[in-house]
Amino acid sequence: MREQDIIFLNSVFFVIGFVVIFSVAGIALQGLLSHTAHAVMGALRIIGGVIITALGILLIASLKWAIPFFSTEHKIRIRRFSNSYLTSLVFGVAFAIGWTPCVGAILGAIYVLAATSPGLGFLLLLTFSIGLGIPFLIVGAFTSKLSGFLHRIGGFLRYFNIIGGLFLIALGLLVVFDYIGILSVFFLSTSGMAVSNQLNFIIALAAGLLTFFSPCILPLLPAYFSYMAGTSAEAVRK
Repeated sequence: MREQDIIFLNSVFFVIGFVVIFSVAGIALQGLLSHTAHAVMGALRIIGGVIITALGILLIASLKWAIPFFSTEHKIRIRRFSNSYLTSLVFGVAFAIGWTPCVGAILGAIYVLAATSPGLGFLLLLTFSIGLGIPFLIVGAFTSKLSGFLHRIGGFLRYFNIIGGLFLIALGLLVVFDYIGILSVFFLSTSGMAVSNQLNFIIALAAGLLTFFSPCILPLLPAYFSYMAGTSAEAVRK
């Protein structure tokens, strides 16, 4: 098996690791809120929208001021197994559990969105994971060809807090004011619930893609894939 193929397979197991964790979190959240009354969900929607908006404002403010929530990072030491795929799987699990602060705002917003969308917690977190995982798989499949591109877009990172913050503020305001009525004209659907689901999934997917380009992930990719290359080289020798 070629080294590039092994790097890609390691990337697949890494993505599976964090997809499982986020999906389990979505199932737990969905089960917790499955019997919540409609009136309560209306109030929860407004509160959730305010929280998302606040996260967006704090994300932008963190460019100038030190925000305690965004300055704490939890790191988990990963044991290196003899099987590189198992190592990548565990690394993906740890990646999801020890989430870094600057990405925490967007992830937190998706949790809030899931909490205000009864019955969709699992699917929204799964969609977010897919949005985050697709770029990992693409880079894993074309590591050598994309390394230069990743280096060139590094300058984009200084805009992440602004773009991410504006994304969250817009999302929070749409949630507060019940965005179905505002954006339904852009979707060809006769069902209000179907429109809501479509918008939620698009938002979760976009949030996952945006998260990939955060300062918490993009700068770490060269080191991560260098590690994968070292692991795959060992596997090839064996």
